[in-house]
Amino acid sequence: MELFNYKKSEDVLALSASFTDFTYKKHCHEEYAVGVTLRGIQQYNLDGHYQASHKNGVMLFNREQTHDGSSYDREGIDYVMLYFKPELMAEVLGEKELHFSTPIVYDPELARAILRVNDAVQHGRDEALCSELLLNLASLLARENEVTVPHRATSSLVRTAKEMMFYSIDDVLKLDDLCTQLGMSKYQFIREFKAQAGISPYQFFLNCKVERARQSLENDRDIYAAVAQCGFVDLTHLNRHFKRFFGITAYEYMKQLN
Repeated sequence: MELFNYKKSEDVLALSASFTDFTYKKHCHEEYAVGVTLRGIQQYNLDGHYQASHKNGVMLFNREQTHDGSSYDREGIDYVMLYFKPELMAEVLGEKELHFSTPIVYDPELARAILRVNDAVQHGRDEALCSELLLNLASLLARENEVTVPHRATSSLVRTAKEMMFYSIDDVLKLDDLCTQLGMSKYQFIREFKAQAGISPYQFFLNCKVERARQSLENDRDIYAAVAQCGFVDLTHLNRHFKRFFGITAYEYMKQLN
């Protein structure tokens, strides 16, 4: 059985999930993500390092951290996850940047705060309450983790390549053109990008297309516009890749938002 229930407030995307056999394809998110394992053992590779979150484990993902995900065994897993934009955290934390130094912690107070936000969003509580609960969660996260003046450690190569890919989401990845502009051979670029970003250029580009499609669905509720704007061949093409990243198809995701 697979269950992926997404709900969105003004500031937070909340997921309640339960599955046994599903495996997330390697991907990353623009947002911070924090979650709690409610049942079973959730295993994943985070930036190339194996992690296992047991019951009550609080999972902490920095923005753009590459990861996959699956259940450790046939018993399956239940968990919740919250996704929120870096801009929101910067506003809450006074223009500072949050960095999680430990991927999994066992902190009952933090777990309860995450579950309260998830419950409020999943049940469509008043936006003022959701914001208040999120502020409390952000304060707990800042108290237990590093808060610094924003800076990006990403290399110039990766940053430039990502920007170029962002601006061509509506097309296919023209790797030769990209490498020509960067003054590198194709295989040199692939090797360097993957070593620094933890994900191949093609995987990152596809990730961007799916993320942009998700944002389009949230803003416009028009699935065929998302297909066209994000350069997918057709709805089947979008649905197939969307499910690998989010557990459900783009069509199912849009229906949950309504």
